[in-house]
Amino acid sequence: MKYFSLSLTLFLSFTATSQDFSLNDYLSENEKLDQIVDSIFENLSDHDRVSQLIMPAVGRYGSPEDTIEKLVREKKIGGVLLLNGTKEQFENWTSKYDQLNEESNTIPFLYSADAEPSLVNRKMMGSRMVPKANQITSSTQLTETATIISEDLNEVGVNYNFAPVVDVAKNKTVGYRGFGTNPENILPFSEEFIRVTQKHNIIATAKHFPGHGLVSGDTHKSLQIIDGELKELGNYPPLIQSGVLSIMVAHIAIQNNENYNTEDLPATLSQSVVTELLRDSLGFKGLIVTDALNMGGVVHFDNVSVRAIEAGCDILLMPVSASETHNALLKKYREQQVFEEKINSSCKRIIRMKVCLGLLDS
Repeated sequence: MKYFSLSLTLFLSFTATSQDFSLNDYLSENEKLDQIVDSIFENLSDHDRVSQLIMPAVGRYGSPEDTIEKLVREKKIGGVLLLNGTKEQFENWTSKYDQLNEESNTIPFLYSADAEPSLVNRKMMGSRMVPKANQITSSTQLTETATIISEDLNEVGVNYNFAPVVDVAKNKTVGYRGFGTNPENILPFSEEFIRVTQKHNIIATAKHFPGHGLVSGDTHKSLQIIDGELKELGNYPPLIQSGVLSIMVAHIAIQNNENYNTEDLPATLSQSVVTELLRDSLGFKGLIVTDALNMGGVVHFDNVSVRAIEAGCDILLMPVSASETHNALLKKYREQQVFEEKINSSCKRIIRMKVCLGLLDS
């Protein structure tokens, strides 16, 4: 594990009040943690603040390795999704990017993976075999599965898992990826998967907000629509209450809903869903990440990265061009105070998570 080296001034300011933090501290009221986050944030340039919000992917169906390496050297990203590869490749990627960040004194990355029980053995080839989510029938089997996945992720340096899927089982695209074969298992199995994941110092992610299980189609191909009531929304408050640290928003529009109509936009670009519903009404204080921004359900809209930040998202996953996204965000950041404040809030949430992961050695 490589650590971000703080300036001497920052180091001296922390030594008198230094303490170790964990993911358990992220949601807590903690003045010392707040001070460290604010100090790190204040020492970042506009360029570096914007970078924290951008997460491209490397591996099959992601960006070429030389593209990602260029982005790392240019300090235009704050994390990388390890999309598809062997376990050895995953470890090589995290080691290489850690080394580059250390050489340039850049804040370490969030390294994410789609390590769901149903996908992990295909996404990270060479990982230990586990049953698919819809094949898990007991809490003991679930705990064993989550432990194996988390241990494998620890070995390769992944600190952010885009799992579990908490959608109901009807949709063929996501149904086999969640625990909804028996609907009574969705919440307890999801809560246990999150608990085990975060116990292993890995951020867990509940997805796909506000619910992908009852739409008929595939958001990889096109925008899907929830017509009326948000029937899967009830899965999220208990997970938020029990401490899930990340939620992924889906490219799903909502219509005929008095409170959360998205006006034909995907939820990822809707302030009514991301800010008013998830952040304000449900009180979620963790990281809000978009589903991949190169998917068919969102890619045809204009200025998707800027609009996702305006909606209230913290992390932009797989933008079509990370470099162009950085340029667009930085331009807007310097032009509009409201947008600047949104970027700053997201940047601080990300820094706070990195401190609690132990990536920032104070």
